[in-house]
Amino acid sequence: QYSFKEVFGTLVVQKKLFDVVAKPLVEDLIRGKNGLLFTYGVTGSGKTHTMTGSPGDGGLLPRCLDMIFNSIGPFQAKRFVFKLDDKNGVDVQCEVDALLERQKREAMPVPKPTPGKRQIDPEIADMINVQDQCKVEEVDEDNVYCVFVSYIEIYNNYIYDLLEEAPFDPIKPKWNNCNTPVRNGDFIPPQSKILREDQNHNMYVTGCTEVEVKSTEEAFEVFWRGQKKRRIANTQLNRESSRSHSVFIIKLAQAPLDADGDKVLQEKEQITLSQLSLVDLAGSERTNRTKAEGNRLREAGNINQSLMTLRTCIEVLRENQMYGLNKMVPYRDSKLTHLFKNYFDGEGKVRMIVCVNPKAEDYEESLQVMRFAEMTQEVEVARPVDRPLCGLTPGRRFRNQAFQEELSRKLEMRGGPVDAETEEQSVLETILQNFPPLPACELLDINDDQTLPKLIEVLEKRHKLRQMLIKEFSKAVLTFKTMLQEFDCSVASKENYIKGRLSEKEKTIAGQKTEIERLEKKIKTLEYKIEILEKTATIYEEDKRNLQQELESKSQKLQRQASDKRRLEARFQGMVAETTMKWEKECERRVAAKQLEMQNKLWVKDEKLKQLKAIVTEPKNDKPERPSRERDREKPVQRSVSPSPVPNAPPVRLRHRRSRSAGERWVDHKPPSNLPTETVMQPHVPHAITVAAASEKALAKCDKYMLTHQELASDGEIETKLIKGDVFKTRGGGQAVQFTDIETLKQESPTGRKRRSSPSNPDPPEDAAESEWTDVETRCSVAVEMRAGSALGPGYEHHAQPK
Repeated sequence: QYSFKEVFGTLVVQKKLFDVVAKPLVEDLIRGKNGLLFTYGVTGSGKTHTMTGSPGDGGLLPRCLDMIFNSIGPFQAKRFVFKLDDKNGVDVQCEVDALLERQKREAMPVPKPTPGKRQIDPEIADMINVQDQCKVEEVDEDNVYCVFVSYIEIYNNYIYDLLEEAPFDPIKPKWNNCNTPVRNGDFIPPQSKILREDQNHNMYVTGCTEVEVKSTEEAFEVFWRGQKKRRIANTQLNRESSRSHSVFIIKLAQAPLDADGDKVLQEKEQITLSQLSLVDLAGSERTNRTKAEGNRLREAGNINQSLMTLRTCIEVLRENQMYGLNKMVPYRDSKLTHLFKNYFDGEGKVRMIVCVNPKAEDYEESLQVMRFAEMTQEVEVARPVDRPLCGLTPGRRFRNQAFQEELSRKLEMRGGPVDAETEEQSVLETILQNFPPLPACELLDINDDQTLPKLIEVLEKRHKLRQMLIKEFSKAVLTFKTMLQEFDCSVASKENYIKGRLSEKEKTIAGQKTEIERLEKKIKTLEYKIEILEKTATIYEEDKRNLQQELESKSQKLQRQASDKRRLEARFQGMVAETTMKWEKECERRVAAKQLEMQNKLWVKDEKLKQLKAIVTEPKNDKPERPSRERDREKPVQRSVSPSPVPNAPPVRLRHRRSRSAGERWVDHKPPSNLPTETVMQPHVPHAITVAAASEKALAKCDKYMLTHQELASDGEIETKLIKGDVFKTRGGGQAVQFTDIETLKQESPTGRKRRSSPSNPDPPEDAAESEWTDVETRCSVAVEMRAGSALGPGYEHHAQPK
């Protein structure tokens, strides 16, 4: 799907297409603005038909010409009043020079345009017979207009003039289509033209034939004369395929009339030259479809290359406008883009008609054409053109025409300036006829006394009549003098009034000029301020972008710091909880150790008291029996955290535990009779091998051993003890376990908790003490002693001494 400003169906008439696309360009042309209209599409899609039309239904080109001449028809200048120079400019000639130029052209042997009704070629008569009578409504009637047309083609990236009349030279050899000289041929290869740039930086073709035309028929006849020279060929896709890009240029020169509204103002600065270029592009084609060979293949390559250059220029313009870039547009890569460089730079409006053939074979090429055409809509090149101000009063032409008509009417009423002498003669004859006739003056007889008196009487009457006429004439002269004086007075008063008005107008104009100068200075000041503000805004925007980037980086940094803080808080909370738990366990262990120490001390004191009691109660006459070494050896060694109060206690052999950091493995011995407990804290040993019965194979793989033992406590709860030990290799190759410490897991009720204290009976039976000690011996074969540095609690280390 593609979007365009207007889409026309297959049954659209040429008039609707012209009204939407080309009519605004013709209106701008008459208002002094440039325009460019070209057709674009694949080969055989109807570009030439859209531009030229068909018999009975003219295309865009004849309709543009018809609208131009319908609009400026009564305001056209005479031939050769406007004269184009060789530098893409135009001059104005006076009436005498234009007349001499016309006489010079009429004397030349070339066929000149015949006045009156032109004999139109019947081949093109139906194309230019447009019945719409379309014209521009607002035409400056105080200007005179002149139309020039030229027709060129761009073939193989060379420019040729299609209106150039090549002279026949029988001496120079001619060239045929095979590039071989032919002596007797009529064909002379045309000379290619050069592109140049004028003083206004507009591109034009040097040496191009530009014909002044005065009617639609004459202009279209010139176009058709060049159309017959255009290069076309037969291909697989099109019977009459255009092998070149054709450009029909319509130039409209206009200049204001002078203050009298009679002649053209002889000032070159007041001349406006606008241009409308109608381009019929050759169609893009694929050689594998057209089966082109030889010259056709070379032509297709040049056509595709020029269209690709056009597409590249449009893309670069679009990127420069959308992204604020300053890429160089490659206009000079092709004559087509180089010729219309000014339009793409903003010297007029550009309209493009995309012709699409609904054939399925052209699907992919049509997609590329529409994709490019849709992209060109994003390029803005139109820019208004300021017309020069002449400063003359509008309506001069009609006032001059009214004056001429009134003068002719009055002359007709008076008989005209040529019949004035006849009128004077008739008046004189009438006056002479009113005089009395003279009698016969011949005296035949000396005695004739009647002739002289009659003559005297007639002469006296004539004298009186003459005197009367002289008096009437004097009165008429006085009346005329009075009228002249009154007229002079009125003229003088009008002159004074007009002078006063003119002085007021001059003052007003001077004030307006001063105001204009002030406003211009103010505009310059405001433009300078706007420029400074734009620069300041640019700097502020840059600072804003930098600050936004810095703010984003700071916010990201703060987010990272906050996440790190949260992570550290969670870590510290875990560490605090872990440390709190450890210290709680350690405090419990210390309390338990202290209780055990006090019990040991109390037990030692009880033993001493027992021995003292036995000594006291022993009869005096009996000899005290010294206990044997065997019994001393069997006595249990006291278990105490502090040094033993017995001076002869055997020293404790210290056994240092192995480091736990070396990836130690455990044998988790859980008998099948163990019951699962619902305590929150469960014994968990990583890297453990769980067995139901101790085996040498499992002990060989580990260096730690743990036995889980359960028994029923005095309060009826299950008490779980974890008896831990180290695994050592024996000399015989077996494994031995040295128990090191015991961990107890026990559940108690909060209300029925009992503290363990010393027995209430200070003198327990000796058998009970020994049975209690024996029970402890059976549960653990080592004495436990807590010292600093143990890994089981903060600041403690357990050492074991075998019993």
